[in-house]
Amino acid sequence: MKNRANTYKKLRVQIAFHYILASGLTLLLMAGILYASISSILLSESAKSTKSSVNQSGMYLDLYIDRLNAVSSLLAENPQLVSYLSDSVRAHAVKNDLLKTIDTTLASDEFIKSIIIVSKDGQILSNESGLTMSKSTNMMQETWYRAAIMNGGQAFLTSARMQDFTMDKDTWVISISREITDESGGNRGVLLIDLDYEVIEDYLANLDLGKDGFSFILNENQEVVYHEDPSYFQNDDKKHQLQAIVDDQAGYDSKENTLTYTHSLKNADWLLVSVSSQDSLLAIKQQLFEIFVWVGIALLLVAATSVYVFAGRITAPFQKLEQAMQDIETGLKEIPIDAKGCYEAQSLTRHFNTMTHKIDKLMAEIKEKEKHLRTSEISALHSQINPHFLYNTLDTIVWMAEFGDHEKVIDLTKALASFFRLSLSGGSELTTVEKELEHVERYLFIQKERYGDKLQYDIHLDDALRDIEIPKLIVQPIVENALYHGIRGLSTQGVIDIYATSEGEDLFLTVHDNGDGFNVEDINGREDKKTTKLGGVGIRNVDERIKLYYGEEYGVHVYSSETKGTTVRIQLASSLR
Repeated sequence: MKNRANTYKKLRVQIAFHYILASGLTLLLMAGILYASISSILLSESAKSTKSSVNQSGMYLDLYIDRLNAVSSLLAENPQLVSYLSDSVRAHAVKNDLLKTIDTTLASDEFIKSIIIVSKDGQILSNESGLTMSKSTNMMQETWYRAAIMNGGQAFLTSARMQDFTMDKDTWVISISREITDESGGNRGVLLIDLDYEVIEDYLANLDLGKDGFSFILNENQEVVYHEDPSYFQNDDKKHQLQAIVDDQAGYDSKENTLTYTHSLKNADWLLVSVSSQDSLLAIKQQLFEIFVWVGIALLLVAATSVYVFAGRITAPFQKLEQAMQDIETGLKEIPIDAKGCYEAQSLTRHFNTMTHKIDKLMAEIKEKEKHLRTSEISALHSQINPHFLYNTLDTIVWMAEFGDHEKVIDLTKALASFFRLSLSGGSELTTVEKELEHVERYLFIQKERYGDKLQYDIHLDDALRDIEIPKLIVQPIVENALYHGIRGLSTQGVIDIYATSEGEDLFLTVHDNGDGFNVEDINGREDKKTTKLGGVGIRNVDERIKLYYGEEYGVHVYSSETKGTTVRIQLASSLR
């Protein structure tokens, strides 16, 4: 989880994230604006197309109705017809001529189903036979007759022709009624021209109103004149729905995805209403949306790829700086300045390189100072060790001289001379494992002369370790401590064993005695006992010198328990740093 959080904080990720976010928002905004603009244009064009189509269909209906008005006018104003209806005795020859005129008119228009002339006294002249309309000797008493006179030549769906109304549209008619008058304006009859209901469907057939679109016609009395679904003529709820569409006025309904447009016919009291289902507009919008989505994804992929490369070029110098900082423990390295990198990265690299040069210089100065300091410290430690050992050794020689044992004094003095010769090592701070153990052997020889059979020692050296260089005078103080604090108080013979061994990459010099031993835990935290048991200055100086040469992980380790003796292990590296 922590690694994931660190990943989000990386400069490259931050640049990529904000770039892609900004690109995505920009694309989204542009796509939204384009989508809204194009949708608006498409809607406007669709509205224009629908308006043009409805107006054209309405114009055709107007022209047809105007033609029918002209036909009805010619028939109603025919002098022969007016004379025929005015005469109380009507000639059969004239009637035949008028029927021929009716037949000629029927032949001129396939949608005219019948022509009916009704006189004021109830006489009928028509191409149809067996008419069932209500009539009497005084037609002014008939409601439909009076309505025809009042409406003049306007088109309407006559109640007379709807008395036997069925759902079969093949039997429906639209009637043009016109009053027939004489020269003085007196009523002589009514002319009815019945049109096949399908004439309206024929003229509205070219309207492209979409999958769920429809059109209808209402007259000035809010009655349904035309609808492709016959149930709208009898179902009051559906009639109210049509009226609600008209009342809502024309416009686009985004919820229903419909476009409503109305057209008032000039030659009739009809209102043509078209409700266009914008299926094509919806399909185009959907297609447009998909195009924007895919184009947006493609552009985002391009943006992501470009920002990956771009951000990589920006962050590469910083990554090099980061790596150089992480590798600072292994050594300061100068970072080459990328000529193609940004100014900030170049400037930061220059400052880093300047810093590394200064640090290198400071580290060199510190190393030189540390070298002098370590030399001074080691010399001071030597000065502490040598007087201490010399005091103990001279005390032994004095003791032997007091007893007049001159030969032993000579042997001891020679051993002491050899001891100091090995100690000096030609002025070098280092010696080999072999010479260090020889130096210890000289020391134990001197002590053996003093302690006699009370002291026994043995030195074990692996031939492979003889020539390894180590700091000098690190084993003798340990042996001295084993002698004075482990062996000297024994009532039995004391034994000191010295081993030079290797474990892995480390070298171990081990000193073991069979002295009384002590509980290490008892002296922890008590400096007085610790100084006494661990040999005071000697062992502490050896431990400090080893740490100066090899580091804090190396040094002297003491293992002891009461009655079981003490083991001191000196841990060194196989090579000096």
